[in-house]
Amino acid sequence: MKPSLVLIFILFLITGVSAQQIKYGTGNDSWNPDSLGNHRAVITVSGAGNVAKATIEWRRRDTHPELKDIWVVDAKTNSRITNVKAANINREQGTIYFEPTSGPGTYYVYYMPYQVEGRSNYPNAQYRKAQAGNNQWPKSTANAITAKLVRIEAINAMSSFYPMEVIATAAETKNLIKQHPQKDYLVFTEDRTNPIKMQNDLPQLWITKGLKNTFSGTASKGENYTYQLGIYPVKKDLNDVKVTFSALKNKAGKTISSKAFSCLNTDGINWDGSPLHKTVNVAKNKVQALWILADIPKDIATGTYTGTATVSAKGSASTTIQIAITVNNTVLADGGINEPQKQTRLKWLNSTMAEKNEVIAPYIPLVINEKIISLLGRKFTINQDGLPAQIQTFFTPEMTEISATPKNILTEPVHFHVTKPDNKDIKFKTTEVTFTDKQPGIAKWTSKSTSDSLNMEVNASIEFDGFVSYTVKFIAVNNIKLNNISLHLPFSPSASKYMMGLGQKGGYRPDSLNWKWDVANKNQDGAWIGDVNAGLQYSLRDNHYVRPLNTNFYLQKPLLLPTSWGNEGKGGIKIGKKGQAILADNYSGERLMKKGDTLYYNFTLLITPFHPINTDFQWSNRFYHKYNNIDTIKATGATLINIHHATPINPFINYPFIAHKEMRTYIDEAHSKGLKVKIYNTVRELSNSAYETFPLRSLGHEVYSPGKGGGYSWLQEHLGDDYIAAWYVPEIKDAAVVNSGMSRWHNYYVEGMNWLVNNVGIDGLYLDDVAFDRTTMKRVKSVLTQNGHPGIIDLHSANQYNKSDGFNNSANLYMEHFPYLNRLWFGEYFDYEKNTPDFFLTESSGIPFGLMGEMLQDGGNAWRGMVYGMTNRMPWSDGADPRAIWKAWDDFGMQGTKMIGYWVENNPVKTNNPDVIATIYKKDKSALIALASWAKEDTKIKLNIDWKALGIDPAKATITAPAIKNFQPAKTFSATEEIPVTKNKGWMIVVKEN
Repeated sequence: MKPSLVLIFILFLITGVSAQQIKYGTGNDSWNPDSLGNHRAVITVSGAGNVAKATIEWRRRDTHPELKDIWVVDAKTNSRITNVKAANINREQGTIYFEPTSGPGTYYVYYMPYQVEGRSNYPNAQYRKAQAGNNQWPKSTANAITAKLVRIEAINAMSSFYPMEVIATAAETKNLIKQHPQKDYLVFTEDRTNPIKMQNDLPQLWITKGLKNTFSGTASKGENYTYQLGIYPVKKDLNDVKVTFSALKNKAGKTISSKAFSCLNTDGINWDGSPLHKTVNVAKNKVQALWILADIPKDIATGTYTGTATVSAKGSASTTIQIAITVNNTVLADGGINEPQKQTRLKWLNSTMAEKNEVIAPYIPLVINEKIISLLGRKFTINQDGLPAQIQTFFTPEMTEISATPKNILTEPVHFHVTKPDNKDIKFKTTEVTFTDKQPGIAKWTSKSTSDSLNMEVNASIEFDGFVSYTVKFIAVNNIKLNNISLHLPFSPSASKYMMGLGQKGGYRPDSLNWKWDVANKNQDGAWIGDVNAGLQYSLRDNHYVRPLNTNFYLQKPLLLPTSWGNEGKGGIKIGKKGQAILADNYSGERLMKKGDTLYYNFTLLITPFHPINTDFQWSNRFYHKYNNIDTIKATGATLINIHHATPINPFINYPFIAHKEMRTYIDEAHSKGLKVKIYNTVRELSNSAYETFPLRSLGHEVYSPGKGGGYSWLQEHLGDDYIAAWYVPEIKDAAVVNSGMSRWHNYYVEGMNWLVNNVGIDGLYLDDVAFDRTTMKRVKSVLTQNGHPGIIDLHSANQYNKSDGFNNSANLYMEHFPYLNRLWFGEYFDYEKNTPDFFLTESSGIPFGLMGEMLQDGGNAWRGMVYGMTNRMPWSDGADPRAIWKAWDDFGMQGTKMIGYWVENNPVKTNNPDVIATIYKKDKSALIALASWAKEDTKIKLNIDWKALGIDPAKATITAPAIKNFQPAKTFSATEEIPVTKNKGWMIVVKEN
């Protein structure tokens, strides 16, 4: 999208007036835009006088320019001139009178000055309002000197309006329409190098070229070629605009099939691999860009191929455009994707890469034995009605191994209660479960239950990672009044110790909970309930579910209240003890259903943990989260570099393709020195430097979220309105726009990751919150780990439990992604001082899900972090350098140890104070004991050691605390000695048999 430097462009007006030359250039960032704005006219005064007059034909796309201020600056003194008067200001031109303070010479007219308000990373440009000026000046304009327009300049090429944002005048547009009185709409052809940018105006360029029913271009063999059709309704709104294509033929009769052509705006492949067909409607006097994709065959002969593209709309005559594409002799093996400025990567939007549900390590293929489905560390048994009969996990309490002993999550099968007004349940007759698909990565089944008044249809699936999806339809056979439809999830008490979600921060499950839907304010539709080695997250949805926005933007696109579960506010969830179970009663309340009505009571499940913990990965992969000299990084002991955006090799947020050569050089050097490199890249917002910005805008709200606009000046000047301004980096003027949610941009994202692995050599991704679903995450993990690549993914999140994020828990929000992560970094606004151990365990550590994490906010708490195997991240937090702890790990030899957490009932080491907890890292004849205090004041504790379980002879044991900088002094203890523990701190103690 970045235009090449514009030196001089000349346009000739053809509207009957005398030809006028307009020159366009750039100022090479030679002035301060935050006061003067991004655009100016360079004018010269050749004569002497007290008043100069400049008439500037600026052809502005912004509305109401008469309301904006105009500043005139003397180029010689670089001083603003105070005596200025504007007259006849409109979008096409304006007249400015000013005092030429230095006499003859050059003057600058800044016609869109603004001032910046708001945070530096969320700025909002406020355009200065037009001033009345000095009413006493000038006394007369009769003898004003005529100033000559030399050129119009943008501050840089990125900000230039030329050529596609220089508007046609009203007279030019009217004259063009008048020339084609029979047409309901006009169709303009445009090359891919000039993306159509304006919706409300025609560009002057199209007036200059005139309306033609032809397009010609040059493509290479095998190229992902593109071109544009600009649709402009002039008589009425257009509905259901389509483009159809003929084959293209050359003189020798060789053809390019019509199937090689498609319209990006109307047809494609959705993010989930399903066919996408969009209806394009265009309002009168609006411009709609249609991007045409052409797959040029690799084995085609050179020459010119001709055919047609036909535009049609309901109730209007079709328009046929003659197409001529000259195929040169160059063969592109990669489709030309290494030249994205030619829009060759738009094809990625329709990619199905990694859509196939193939099993990804460490997971194993599903094994189906009648109605029992086995997956890594878990078993899922299907009841006759298709709902879960039992869910079991086989992870040890330490979470480092899979055992043969199951742990039941349920006390009885999951079931619906459909209650009539007499409080009696409808009795269903149920058919046997029928499997509709059995693959290594996914199993699908159906079941039907019938009654005289209501039928229930269940369609479900389970995937290799433990994700279960249920589509449950209740269909009214007759008119019926219902007292309630509720789903009962009966948890085993041993598998429901903790809870997270439904307004509850992570921690111990409350004895009772009564929750109601509040989608306008809360991103809450379910919860995780479980223990460290067994749990279940569930989410309640219907057939209209759309993933909401997150990370500060939830309130701008919240959850949709499920028609079924929400039931106009009557629904909710009650959790509490009932009989032998901890029952989650998901109720929807009374309602009427008419014959034929269908309600979708859909829900999803995630069976946790996802896999055993890989503690050795935690000890050996030490993250350095900053761009720096590689030798400097290696000297710290770090082994893996995270490259953030806004850095020299990854400058633009979520678009790491522009400085890819520099990135490749850096990664090659890192690899040569034994380090891995991961990059920041996610989907949530997208840099305005993306080459595809305006093609994506042409897709309406598919990729970009609707919004109120505003933000950084570039966004206001080039996007106009209807967007949400996101993160901005002042140093490089990188401005992002919020993505809309699930869209074809995720297909592009997967293809982009594949390209980066194969062409740049990245070792993985650093994700700063996630705005895509588990399907996209799975696809990304697949391409990142191809051909033996490490594919390491770590996820950072600020605490989402706040108003802007809809009061959701980060771990609960992103749990569907956890199966594919290697590490968590739950950072800003996580309180490591005031929160309890159960909060650490559930919300921050990742341990109940098979992960481990790191700390961020204020450097974390080093002593408490060690209980969960966490440190802070190098070099992110001042005064919290993890290198001393890394050294202590190496001195002890953490590789190969077995972590036994304080949460394990038979942990061989405990303390005599429940507020001081111990986790051990055990190996042969030695153990590292991590102690952390949550006591309200300094205290002393004694260790209760089960020497036999520890595998150490107490008679030969030594108990020492090694000196660790900023953590603890060196000290030796006896087995019976009281150990002093400072409030909020702790120890790392080595027990070793000599």
